[in-house]
Amino acid sequence: MQDAIEQVQSWVQFVGPNIYLQAAAIAVIFILVGKLADLLISRIIAKIVSRSSTEIDDNVVALLHRPIFISFVLVGLALAIRRLGFSESPQYVTLGILRTIAIVVWYTFVRGLVQLLLNSLRRGPTTKYVHSSMLPLLDTVIKVILLALAIYFLFLAWNINVTAWIASAGIVGLALSFAAKDTLSNLFAGVSIIADAPYKTGDFIRLESGERGMVTHIGLRSTRILTRDDVEITVPNGIIGNSKIINEAGGPSAKHRIRIAVGVAYGSDIDQVIATLSGVAAANSDVCNVPESRVRFRKFGESSLDFELLCWIDHPVDRGRLIHELNCAVYKAFAEDEISIPFPQRDLHVRTMPQS
Repeated sequence: MQDAIEQVQSWVQFVGPNIYLQAAAIAVIFILVGKLADLLISRIIAKIVSRSSTEIDDNVVALLHRPIFISFVLVGLALAIRRLGFSESPQYVTLGILRTIAIVVWYTFVRGLVQLLLNSLRRGPTTKYVHSSMLPLLDTVIKVILLALAIYFLFLAWNINVTAWIASAGIVGLALSFAAKDTLSNLFAGVSIIADAPYKTGDFIRLESGERGMVTHIGLRSTRILTRDDVEITVPNGIIGNSKIINEAGGPSAKHRIRIAVGVAYGSDIDQVIATLSGVAAANSDVCNVPESRVRFRKFGESSLDFELLCWIDHPVDRGRLIHELNCAVYKAFAEDEISIPFPQRDLHVRTMPQS
């Protein structure tokens, strides 16, 4: 590239000894070269990438038009200014402005490219490296990094020593880390939750402290849960990250299993009990047929034979209502089939009576 620039500078000697004419010639040459590069991209490279099945490469080529052409124009203007031989101050200001324009143009290009890739990930399936819930966080982090790099190159463009600024930023960052350690703890826990994805928006979770509800929002600082009482609970991510979370909608299926425990009197026909409980589950349209409902004889209790009806429902949110409906149906079915549900009884034996 340097050889080409020197070659152009030697060519402009043929236009005459006037340095203004030479500077104009340098600018015109680089404008023409930039236009030629733009045509090369739009005609040849765009035709090649159009044969691919994806649209990403087409969009990348479309993004390249403006920064490449402007870069050639800025290089030509910078060389023309050097050829004019301005004094130090005007040349410093003019070249600084040209460098700033170049940084802004390429910063805009890189931001557009990142946005293009993130949009492609949003439309495509979730990969094992980038979960869909991480994309907003990834977008924010990349934007912050790009902005910091743009500011750093702007300092370099104006020949500003950034060593003191970096040292000051490190000291300020250390002070802020001590002052906002709880906030940072929640922030890192939020990043961990988004990356690990133990639950997602719409899942029903139960916290170690007993709260249960649907996840409505997962943020960097906190997670919001809407309980069955329509009360929204905001839990800091630092607490969630250090406690056990039960995701009732997790696993290979979003279905949820409920258990109906009931005891029958000793001497009851256990086959009839099993058939009655199975019939109660089959009669409820909200109980899943797959997996099939089961009845288990659990143990010999103090006053009863303890059974348990196990059945699956489609949504954890319906657990309370369906437990109520099944309990009512079991009680009615047992009464109809004359199956006795015992209750604890105690026999009191009096050995002696007071003489009075």
